[in-house]
Amino acid sequence: MSEQYSILVIDDDLDYAESQQEFLEEYGFKALATTSEKQALDVIKTDPIEIALVDIRIGRGNGVELIRSLKNIRPDLICIMVTAYASIATAVDAIKHGAYEYLTKPVNPEDLLATLKRASGVIKLHDERDKAKHALVREQERAQVTLEAIGDGVITTDINGRIEYMNPASEKITNWSAAMAKGMQIEKVVIFKNEINNKTVDNPVYKCMREQQSLDMPKTVTLIRADGQDIAVEHSASLIRDHNRKIIGGVLVLRDITEAKRLAERISYQAQHDALTGLINRTEFEIRLNESLLTVTEHGHQHVLLYIDLDQFKVVNDTCGHVAGDALLCQLTALFNKSLSTNMTLARLGGDEFGLLIEQSSTQEGIDAANSLLNICKEFRFAWQDKTFTVGASIGMVVIGINSDSIVEVLSQADTACYAAKDMGRNRFHIYEAGDAELLQRRGEMQWVARINKALDERRFCLYHQKIIPLNSHGTGGDHYELLVRMRDNDGQVIPPGAFIPAAERYNLMAKLDRHIVSAAFNYFIKNSELLEQLELCTINLSGQTLSDPKFGDDVSNLFDESGLPPTKFCFEITETAAISHLKNAMQLIVQLKAKGCLFALDDFGSGLSSFAYLKNLPVDYLKIDGAFIKDMIDDPIDFAMVKSINEVGHVMGKQIIAEFVEDIRILDMLKEIGVDYAQGYAIAKPEMMTHCD
Repeated sequence: MSEQYSILVIDDDLDYAESQQEFLEEYGFKALATTSEKQALDVIKTDPIEIALVDIRIGRGNGVELIRSLKNIRPDLICIMVTAYASIATAVDAIKHGAYEYLTKPVNPEDLLATLKRASGVIKLHDERDKAKHALVREQERAQVTLEAIGDGVITTDINGRIEYMNPASEKITNWSAAMAKGMQIEKVVIFKNEINNKTVDNPVYKCMREQQSLDMPKTVTLIRADGQDIAVEHSASLIRDHNRKIIGGVLVLRDITEAKRLAERISYQAQHDALTGLINRTEFEIRLNESLLTVTEHGHQHVLLYIDLDQFKVVNDTCGHVAGDALLCQLTALFNKSLSTNMTLARLGGDEFGLLIEQSSTQEGIDAANSLLNICKEFRFAWQDKTFTVGASIGMVVIGINSDSIVEVLSQADTACYAAKDMGRNRFHIYEAGDAELLQRRGEMQWVARINKALDERRFCLYHQKIIPLNSHGTGGDHYELLVRMRDNDGQVIPPGAFIPAAERYNLMAKLDRHIVSAAFNYFIKNSELLEQLELCTINLSGQTLSDPKFGDDVSNLFDESGLPPTKFCFEITETAAISHLKNAMQLIVQLKAKGCLFALDDFGSGLSSFAYLKNLPVDYLKIDGAFIKDMIDDPIDFAMVKSINEVGHVMGKQIIAEFVEDIRILDMLKEIGVDYAQGYAIAKPEMMTHCD
């Protein structure tokens, strides 16, 4: 700028005001800073200040009011409103009371200098009359440009509620042209209705004038457009005053949130419903169950809960694949829905498990509903390609009454009753009674704890291994595999991990089992030194319970020291969910064993809610992508995108990527193409028993 001017910075925050003063002085302006409204008025009276930067809040005062006072004293003063509390109504009010421009904090230095440069053009006008006229025109033009450019609809009225101005956004929102609407009463153009009861809502401009204060009403209402279409809007109303503070009109601001509301409703629906069946999900079901529990206490109502577990569903999945299993669930869900009454809520709780809440019902109504569902399953035949399957169900029933304490207890009782139905021969229901939980728990503990401990004592756990192969010239060419565990029963039959691992986890036997597996693996390589030489990397799984064992890291370190086995040839694998659930313990174990030279892999990666956020804090070497994404990545573009994203981000973070559940050669080719490092699955090799193992 060829000339520099005197500027007064008036801000509620003294530190901010002084920082602005220093900035302006660096550019050659003469600047003063104050937080006092009185001092600002005194300075304007005595000092040749040309420009004032005015904050919206001055102590207990109002920046718009201060601008009016400053302009009364010095009509030629250029006032620029600066605030962090931007709103259309405030902008309109400030400009009408003399503000030259309206800047929003934090103020961009370039924007401030550009504004001062434009203000200098006003100051340079020698003729006071021309200067005042020019300033007025600029103010009007700026207000017009601002109002026409913004996305919110702005409508101004006179004191009687007759429309004087509509910006283009308001024309689009209401489907009224400004020319047609001008002079009409605002309630004829802007018709609001309550979105719940559809009753007409009083126009907020009138309410604003009656109460003589601005009204901020972010609640959503329905606006009836000129074409009869209903849209969802948020709205607020403010007063327009003249220089004497007399009310001369009102401002109505409209924001069309129809699409945002639809998106929110869609997201809410997805959060509450199961994507496959369309039933409500477990989270929403538990919310409704909890609400029903409250009515028991408050109104003495009785409800019934049915916990439904399909029998023989796994046979369909294993025989025909998950696509067939999904189709079965959808067909059976449709049949279940047809049998429901208005007081019944059906939910998919996970996998092949369902919940049915029957509100304000008798025990007999619950029994009738259970029998109806069992009959549906009995008569249902699922056909897939050349195969036909029958599916049964085991149902646990709980009466929710005054003795029910919490949803955790009720669901546990229903689960217990369901297991009792299975134990009695399946395809039946069982009503929970006091004592069922204790009986089943004792029976389960006697069966599984005894069987697992006996198998450990008799060395009936054997190790299997499944190959992991490099896809893009990784590795040294040695053997790379994951250790898997199986249990042999008394007759020598192999029991798969899906049968005993859940029981071991439930009864806290996993840490003991993990120690046995690590010890057995070490003994195997000690006895087979030639296989150890051929070994590139052996991966051993660890459970969440093991991560919580503070002595495990020391015990493994001692085993390495005693055995002489190279730690660099061993990788410990933990699931993502276990790592997140035991983050502190996982970090301690990883740091301790990596110091020995061990590697770590994070299994089932991508299944958690915040995978990448936690990954930054976990110093693992390998990521094993959750097999749920791998198995369908050929046909499902979302799964493909997830695999590709995990691979790319993992590489950026310096991790090597392993894809598991590779059961199709086409998947293998696709993984190679996107640059995944390793693959594991039936398309490569099935698990094989390791010889000479305990």
